[in-house]
Amino acid sequence: MKRDLISIDDLGRADLERYLALAAKVEGLEPEAKRDKLPGRVLAVMFFEPSTRTRLSFESAMCRLGGSVLGFSEAASTSAAKGESLRDTARTVERYAGQMVIRPPREGAARAAAEATGVPVINAGDGANQHPSQTLLDLYTIQKFFGGLKKGLRIALVGDLKYSRTIHSLVQALALFEGLEFHLVSPPALRLPGYLMETGAARKASFHESEDLRAAIRRSDVLYMTRIQKERFPDVLDYEKVKDAYVLNREMLEEAPRGLRVMHPLPRVNEIAADVDETGHAGYFEQVGHGLVVRQAVLLDLLGVAPGPTTTTRCCTSRRSRRGRSSTTSPPASGSRSWRSSTATRR
Repeated sequence: MKRDLISIDDLGRADLERYLALAAKVEGLEPEAKRDKLPGRVLAVMFFEPSTRTRLSFESAMCRLGGSVLGFSEAASTSAAKGESLRDTARTVERYAGQMVIRPPREGAARAAAEATGVPVINAGDGANQHPSQTLLDLYTIQKFFGGLKKGLRIALVGDLKYSRTIHSLVQALALFEGLEFHLVSPPALRLPGYLMETGAARKASFHESEDLRAAIRRSDVLYMTRIQKERFPDVLDYEKVKDAYVLNREMLEEAPRGLRVMHPLPRVNEIAADVDETGHAGYFEQVGHGLVVRQAVLLDLLGVAPGPTTTTRCCTSRRSRRGRSSTTSPPASGSRSWRSSTATRR
């Protein structure tokens, strides 16, 4: 029976931990040892929406495993521009490749493609819905920075929490690890959808809503910034009202815990100033790099290929993560909205 990677909803904590362990094994392999893992295998990359990191990292991952890649990076260059259905496109492409990575514009379309084909399908982001491989690399990055997804870890999610598929997938995954604390920082119009805080797993976490970025910086270990996505707004005037709601700069990090790490799925526009790049808090380019080994792990796993024994030993924790951090958990800032998610309603 074939396996796909479509949604974090399809995975449990054990699945996530298995992927993280597999990525660590892949990272421990020498480049030469990876090149004979998928010889003769072909990966189709089908991107109906723009992408840089996701598409290129999957392509690089497949090439470094000894396979090859074909595909397209815009809908206008495909028969979709002539009116062909996604189902027919997918059923055609499966004749040419043994795996598919797909980024359709419509929510739920990746699952429809998976159900129509007999080869493994990886969802590279379907509208504002899910982005599971991004979530896996985010979890791997946090694990590298802090030595694991430990109880008491404080995570601030900032910006577009309503439309960001990256945020939606990440909250669902992190909620499976008990004892985490979330600080949700967004304009009122871009709050996190309530259903994400009302699942059985999420009720074991604590959520604090606020519009105060500086307060969240002081109270967090991970500061996960997101871009306000113009393309998701039905009315451009609504976008103009919030597009620069949160801009992080070096000065704002002077009050941050020493070990705080800034993450971002990228691309950034204005939400992180360039002067943050040279601080010890910047972690987003390391985050990008982890996408390669995580996606190699996904490709191998869905094809049922073991990575084999590692030839090098790498510590799970990065050197920067050993910096100290505040061990205390501060109360929510004045004026913020806080609750245990089991209340199921916003205050």
